[in-house]
Amino acid sequence: MALLLYSGLAVSPGLAEEPKDDKAKSSSTSDGSGGKGGKSDKQKDVDTEHLFGFTEGSDAGEKGEQEMLVDTISRFSKRRDGPGPSTYRVLNTRFSYQFNPADQFSLEFSAFGDLRRQRNIADLDDKSFGTFDGASMELKYQFLKGSAEQPLGLAIELRPRFTRVLPVEGKGANVFDMESLLQIDMQVVPGKVWYGSNISFEPAAGRQRGTAGQGYRSSTFLWSNALVGQIADGTFVGSEARYLRGYDGVFLNRLESEVLLVGPVLHRRFTEKVWLTVAYAAQVWGRDTDPAYARRGLGLTQFERQNLRVKFGMEF
Repeated sequence: MALLLYSGLAVSPGLAEEPKDDKAKSSSTSDGSGGKGGKSDKQKDVDTEHLFGFTEGSDAGEKGEQEMLVDTISRFSKRRDGPGPSTYRVLNTRFSYQFNPADQFSLEFSAFGDLRRQRNIADLDDKSFGTFDGASMELKYQFLKGSAEQPLGLAIELRPRFTRVLPVEGKGANVFDMESLLQIDMQVVPGKVWYGSNISFEPAAGRQRGTAGQGYRSSTFLWSNALVGQIADGTFVGSEARYLRGYDGVFLNRLESEVLLVGPVLHRRFTEKVWLTVAYAAQVWGRDTDPAYARRGLGLTQFERQNLRVKFGMEF
């Protein structure tokens, strides 16, 4: 009996230490999973709203967030009317303020400016001016928020706008348009590669200013796709393709032009709250339905050869 008791006492210290080892292993495992959890949280912090260039990401932010934005889209080069030099250069700048009254729901108010110079362009009058070009309100709701566990993001945005200048011709007008935009994005490789896609329908109706008071009716269909990857901390690069169809009439009545534009995208986040997005696009294919231009390359009745977008934003 004494021998058995001595043996039990000799073995019991080892048994007492075994739970400590298990606890240490459990703690180590917990720390490891916590590290992964921290990485996932960092991945979720990538805001996709302005990540893709011309294409808009689905992120809408959290309650109480605010943002100031300067967004300039430059449109260059259209079909020349005759011999001699020609110029078509339009800069549309938007100044906006955005806030979130609730999680995944944002309101944005914007004012627009139009600066243009057009000379010796087919079917357009020569013009050179800069002016205030109306205002808009954007309402966005995000139905799905992408993450490492659930990579799909989905949002719908409505953009009612009043404009004072016809976008192509540059004539004074009073026009109301309403863009409806479906926004989808996905983490293709979590924390490294993102895909974004937009489908948009934008009807516009109004009347030109002046003695004639000629009516204006148009509509645009858009399908865009972008793929970007993170090459360094806060730096994202990629490419984008956009397919657009421009119509006469508010319900896609008569096709006038269709184009495919392709180009690079750069998104740089300088700090957690300050960022810059630059995107360039050029027509690689297009056509006009007007018989006078049927055999000419590209679709230049409704669209331009080149676009450049520069967005600078600050969140607070």
